[in-house]
Amino acid sequence: MQPKVEIYTWSRCPFCIRAKSLLDKKGIEYTEYCIDGDEAARDEMAERAGRRSLPQIFIEDQHIGGCDDLHDLEREGSLSKLLAIS
Repeated sequence: MQPKVEIYTWSRCPFCIRAKSLLDKKGIEYTEYCIDGDEAARDEMAERAGRRSLPQIFIEDQHIGGCDDLHDLEREGSLSKLLAIS
């Protein structure tokens, strides 16, 4: 069973696109919250993540961080473990 993965994005954000591309490459399904211009949604995300930058990624309700954080986990070999995939 795949873990619950959530990602807050803006549709034209290059970092959001890059983060989603990595998840797609790994075959991971995720729930995307595209919050283009929605300040209330961004406030909710910031309260949850502690950051206002995009994207913000959560795996099983654990805050992972943004695009660079996701790619760092991949380089370390930790992302597959978090996603429970081989």
